[in-house]
Amino acid sequence: MALCTKKRPPEEERRARANDREYNEKFQYASNCIKTSKYNIVTFLPVNLFEQFQEVANTYFLFLLILQLIPQISSLSWFTTIVPLVLVLTITAVKDATDDYFRHKSDNQVNNRQSQVLISGILQQEQWMNVRVGDIIKLENNQFVAADLLLLSSSEPHGLCYIETAELDGETNMKVRQAIPVTSELGDINKLAKFDGEVICEPPNNKLDKFSGTLYWKENKFPLSNQNMLLRGCVLRNTEWCFGLVIFAGPDTKLMQNSGRTKFKRTSIDRLMNTLVLWIFGFLVCMGVILAIGNAIWEYEVGARFQVYLPWDEAVDSAFFSGFLSFWSYIIILNTVVPISLYVSVEVIRLGHSYFINWDKKMYCVKKRTPAEARTTTLNEELGQVEYIFSDKTGTLTQNIMIFNKCSIYGHSYGDVFDVLGHKAELGERPEPIDFSFNPLADKKFLFWDPSLLEAVKVGDPHTHEFFRLLSLCHTVMSEEKNEGELYYKAQSPDEGALVTAARNFGFVFRSRTPKTITVHEMGKSITYQLLAILDFNNIRKRMSVIVRNPEGKIRLYCKGADTILLERLHPSNQELLNTTTDHLNEYAGDGLRTLVLAYKDLEEDYYEEWAERRLRASLAQDSREDRLASVYEEVENDMMLLGATAIEDKLQQGVPETIALLTLANIKIWVLTGDKQETAVNIGYSCKMLTDDMTEVFIVTGHTVLEVREELRKAREKMMESSRTVGNGFSYQEKLSSSKLTSVLEAIAGEYALVINGHSLAHALEADMELEFLETACACKAVICCRVTPLQKAQVVELVKKYKKAVTLAIGDGANDVSMIKTAHIGVGISGQEGIQAVLASDYSFSQFKFLQRLLLVHGRWSYLRMCKFLCYFFYKNFAFTMVHFWFGFFCGFSAQTVYDQYFITLYNIVYTSLPVLAMGVFDQDVPEQRSMEYPKLYEPGQLNLLFNKREFFICIAQGIYTSVLMFFIPYGVFAEATRDDGTQLADYQSFAVTVATSLVIVVSVQIGLDTGYWTAINHFFIWGSLAVYFAILFAMHSKGLFEMFPNQFRFVGNAQNTLAQPTVWFTIVLTTVVCIMPVVAFRFLKLDLKPELSDTVRYTQLVRKKQKAQHRCMRRVGRTGSRRSGYAFSHQEGFGELIMSGKNMRLSSLALSSFTTRSSSSWIETLRRKKSDSASSPSGGAEKPLKG
Repeated sequence: MALCTKKRPPEEERRARANDREYNEKFQYASNCIKTSKYNIVTFLPVNLFEQFQEVANTYFLFLLILQLIPQISSLSWFTTIVPLVLVLTITAVKDATDDYFRHKSDNQVNNRQSQVLISGILQQEQWMNVRVGDIIKLENNQFVAADLLLLSSSEPHGLCYIETAELDGETNMKVRQAIPVTSELGDINKLAKFDGEVICEPPNNKLDKFSGTLYWKENKFPLSNQNMLLRGCVLRNTEWCFGLVIFAGPDTKLMQNSGRTKFKRTSIDRLMNTLVLWIFGFLVCMGVILAIGNAIWEYEVGARFQVYLPWDEAVDSAFFSGFLSFWSYIIILNTVVPISLYVSVEVIRLGHSYFINWDKKMYCVKKRTPAEARTTTLNEELGQVEYIFSDKTGTLTQNIMIFNKCSIYGHSYGDVFDVLGHKAELGERPEPIDFSFNPLADKKFLFWDPSLLEAVKVGDPHTHEFFRLLSLCHTVMSEEKNEGELYYKAQSPDEGALVTAARNFGFVFRSRTPKTITVHEMGKSITYQLLAILDFNNIRKRMSVIVRNPEGKIRLYCKGADTILLERLHPSNQELLNTTTDHLNEYAGDGLRTLVLAYKDLEEDYYEEWAERRLRASLAQDSREDRLASVYEEVENDMMLLGATAIEDKLQQGVPETIALLTLANIKIWVLTGDKQETAVNIGYSCKMLTDDMTEVFIVTGHTVLEVREELRKAREKMMESSRTVGNGFSYQEKLSSSKLTSVLEAIAGEYALVINGHSLAHALEADMELEFLETACACKAVICCRVTPLQKAQVVELVKKYKKAVTLAIGDGANDVSMIKTAHIGVGISGQEGIQAVLASDYSFSQFKFLQRLLLVHGRWSYLRMCKFLCYFFYKNFAFTMVHFWFGFFCGFSAQTVYDQYFITLYNIVYTSLPVLAMGVFDQDVPEQRSMEYPKLYEPGQLNLLFNKREFFICIAQGIYTSVLMFFIPYGVFAEATRDDGTQLADYQSFAVTVATSLVIVVSVQIGLDTGYWTAINHFFIWGSLAVYFAILFAMHSKGLFEMFPNQFRFVGNAQNTLAQPTVWFTIVLTTVVCIMPVVAFRFLKLDLKPELSDTVRYTQLVRKKQKAQHRCMRRVGRTGSRRSGYAFSHQEGFGELIMSGKNMRLSSLALSSFTTRSSSSWIETLRRKKSDSASSPSGGAEKPLKG
């Protein structure tokens, strides 16, 4: 295994010579052994402990343990700290060991796979771990590729082979790879054994879609690209065998280079908790200092008089030193204000919330058999605080199932169907689709309604024929023919599959391809075209071209691509046709269709030969190969002749409009970031109710220069301000537009606005000097749509909002182009759709449909936030109530660091007596049922404003805990000072006092959690009352005769608990303490509920009223309906719902509930707080440079 971890110097280039291990070994390349495990038997304990003590909390408790081992300062036994610490370390270690065991198992399984390696002219079976760079490997059908290989030859003609890359990018479509012609003949083992070519290529990297290298053999140079490579993790399909040369092995392979750790995300509650723990530690030190000073004074004033029979320890020589030692003693005793069980409990609760998401049947997609999956356990409560959602369009809002809908061919538009009166027929009114029975190779699932297009094909219209010829040739689709005439297309994108299928049905059937030919059946005739070059698609070029030679010897370039790119590259003679086609494109985009433009260009033989030579030189370049090739492609893809355009329909997913409307009501702003053109994106925006006709204005930013974009943004802001002035809502808008207070002013304006911005404009808007202006304008809008954006721009937009807005962001997408956006946002959600699983692999949560997002946020997210906040509030309360009793006791025991409680009670309080009830509340609690969470989306707003757990709430919990501790100590102390037993003897003794205080504490905190629990389950009952029962059982057991006889030195106080709790005075004290501690809490909550109810209280009350008045309401509905109301509702339930949502009246209370709450504004306090938050976060003194906080 040492070879797996051997460090090597960084590479500038990779050199690998075939069949020459001695030469390759001098470069110290990694072997093919992989190691994803972290530990082995020897290193596990030290390394795991070292990692665990990186946590500040664990180090803190280790420090306390060391202090407890010093007898001069420890008044507690060491096991009070070591038991919980060892428990936490053990649980974490077992989890880490289990994870690592499975990693070891997986590593061994992979490393011990067998591979056929050519050694000394003979094929030998070798384990994968023993494969080296420069070895030649034989692969057989359905085998995994062992390392990153240069394909040398295969069983298929022309050195072709087929692979499946699901493990790399999640795509199950087969892809083709091809050996370079010079090695494709090396199928014989004897020839391969003599092969001594040397590959010089790029160093190891994580770019799956790029490879740049050169093969040097027989004094010639041959360019190598990604098309010649087989990457580790791929599976060989439909290919009997192939040979490959190992270029990258083990950790250097692209698969392993991509398996780096994802950036660790922390929630805002995590960050706040860390701050609060530091504050508590500071508070702990202050208490220690106060008590230490008290000890020094007491020893100096009082203790010195008792030296005869109460001498100082040998090491103590002064009152000051006694105070110093007392400080450390109190640090040990009071350390339970930050119990180690806090961190374990938080992780257990988060794990429970994650399982609830995984088990939610309402987020399970039956069609795809895909459940929702929480891929991380650390972000659940942040799902309840999201303010901004950044969504991809294709495959996320839409289905990414493409249907060929319309096309424009040489100025004529096809796809619309007209009735006898010449009106456009709607979908439901259309006649039967076109009959393609004339074509035996047609796809029966393909539907098209416009018969005039088929007529144009049949009569031999040359433009129509050329249009479909282009679609059948210009693509990278693979064809598979299982039975005669049964064609199956495997396309890398649904768009391409739809276009090739359309050409197939209209008589231009793509039948098969080789590396150098494409065979098409054109109107029943088989024609083979010579494939001279493929100028492949990428996100920068946004187009694809092929250069083919037809049987007559004529060379033609066919190109298809985005209209913004292709229309600039047409010959000037196309102007009239260009105008007509542009009108059609705008019409198609207005219908929400995805468009592509098609063009061609005839090439002279001499020109092509000269261009091909330049292309070869560019492909052989060692540096800037991509740029040089792009420049050569750019040159030939000019002065093309326009053929027409295609329009493909990508339907909205089910439930998208309702989901967006509901999330908008929850005050979540939704931004769509798409690569589609502006008109298509805007139309989809209207379809999914992001944009509505009721909006005051939709601003469209399309400027090409910095000045144009700045001016358009400025005008948009001015219009928003102007319309607000006309409304006259009392605001003063004299601030400068550049001031940082602008955002809060803009966000308070009247009216609803939307912003649509193009990719080229966005590039300027994201520049450092304009990003704030863009953010101010965008954040004032209800909806934002960014069109024609690149994957990098998606991430930049998310980063911009994260940088300046104090808000939680969520990004959702389904494709590889969304990965950067998903990783940048606070929370990343992957849709498992048509584009593989790269987005899912990079995400924190995944499911199959966009509509599940409303449930993830409004139900699971809100509940997780609520539960975590209630858990933390109660946890800090119960520990301060427990610990502060020691502080008060210090003033009555000469500051001697004596504990109130028995040391076993101190040990068990947090891990036995109070741990399970608070866990049950943290895992199961609800304020309102899930249906109400969806029905009243305004319930989501407290999470966005962080109202349920913040510094203010923390101090309230601490104050309540300190108040409880005061009563917990002083009531029993006052009673015991004068009380007597039944027999007249003095009741006050140390052990009886300890039992009374401890019992009072356990009962008070149990009653308190009963008050805090909003949703009772059998588990809550069992844990709360069971914990009380366990407390009494352990208490009586520890004071029993049996334990005393076994451990006489540990359990000395036989019968103390029984005697103490047999006294009515003690029970009176416990009851009195409980009532005095709990009654103010009950009174406060009752008054708050009556005078200033929260929205959740209103909802619960409304549901109660509805239940009680159900019969009465039924009568009211029967009598009180009006005709218009009935007809409006009966016409369309969905329409009524949409109108209700868009009006903002998201709460319809019963008449009784409304009359009860007419004088109370249930959400106005939220709005007030939101305005305060905006104002305080954007004070005018900061200027435009200060970060904006929303």
